[in-house]
Amino acid sequence: MKFKTNGRIRIIVILMIFSFAIISCKNQERKEQDKPNAATSENIEQKATFFKLSLAQWSLHKAIRDEKTHDPLNFAQKAKELGFEGVEYVSQLYDEHIKSIGLDSVLTILKANSETYGVQNVLIMVDGEGSLASTDVNERNKTIENHYKWVEAANYLGCHSIRVNAHGEGSSEEVAEAAVDGLSKLSAYAENFGINILVENHGGYTSSGSWLADVMKRVGMANCGTLPDFGNFCQTIGYGSINDENCKDPYDIYKGLEELMPYAKAVSAKSYDFDPDGNQPKIDYLKMLKIVKDAGYTGFIGVEYEGNNVSELEGIELTKNLLLKVESELSKE
Repeated sequence: MKFKTNGRIRIIVILMIFSFAIISCKNQERKEQDKPNAATSENIEQKATFFKLSLAQWSLHKAIRDEKTHDPLNFAQKAKELGFEGVEYVSQLYDEHIKSIGLDSVLTILKANSETYGVQNVLIMVDGEGSLASTDVNERNKTIENHYKWVEAANYLGCHSIRVNAHGEGSSEEVAEAAVDGLSKLSAYAENFGINILVENHGGYTSSGSWLADVMKRVGMANCGTLPDFGNFCQTIGYGSINDENCKDPYDIYKGLEELMPYAKAVSAKSYDFDPDGNQPKIDYLKMLKIVKDAGYTGFIGVEYEGNNVSELEGIELTKNLLLKVESELSKE
């Protein structure tokens, strides 16, 4: 009997110790959850936003082209590591890989990687395939055909859109008429694949919000829309960067965004050099994001850093943080 009693006591003691251990662990877990944690706070903020975050591959173009420190085939992995839910590919950053292994092989790798790392393929930014608003009908038709493979590529990857350029030489009306024709024909082809054709404000006439909005209205197709960029509203410089010191004819960026948002199926949060407070001196992000929100937009906003005063990785993080900070301010209004 004495042995049995001591055995019961031992069992009771062991159970008490085990219970205290569980309670202690739970209390510690609660304490850890109550601690301010940057990563946890960031996750809460991202869940609360009215938009989803994607990474525009152009943000890494220096690492890909100049520094050779990033392989664009591994873009999905990098985006995931940086905390993004979606990716926006740039066609021209794959030129070397396409020449060496072919477009089909490139797409196979990109799709596999996006699935492995659990990121959504959002869109492909297509460059170097000609001018969809060329006033030369033969050139315009050739350009339309050049984009077919990218429509099919977007469909294969599971993207919802490709971004195209609607540039052309001639008067405002001549180029507008050509743009309506080129975009309508390409959009008709893309309908068969469930793909949207998006035009970005990207220099020339396209950097005029009113001009591009009018073109969209005249096309009048559900799968033809815009990809408003916060910064590409210079009508006289290359691809429209308002950050270019030679820009002589900047369009009102806030007016332009308001004009393009009714047709927007994607949004690009362009950023340049950051000030000490983490803001964009040339772009009022609070004002811009309010326009996006007021338009009822709830899709992806792509982070596209083009500055020089911090590294690309730092610029990407600062842009993402700025978007989250501004969205948090908007949610309190």
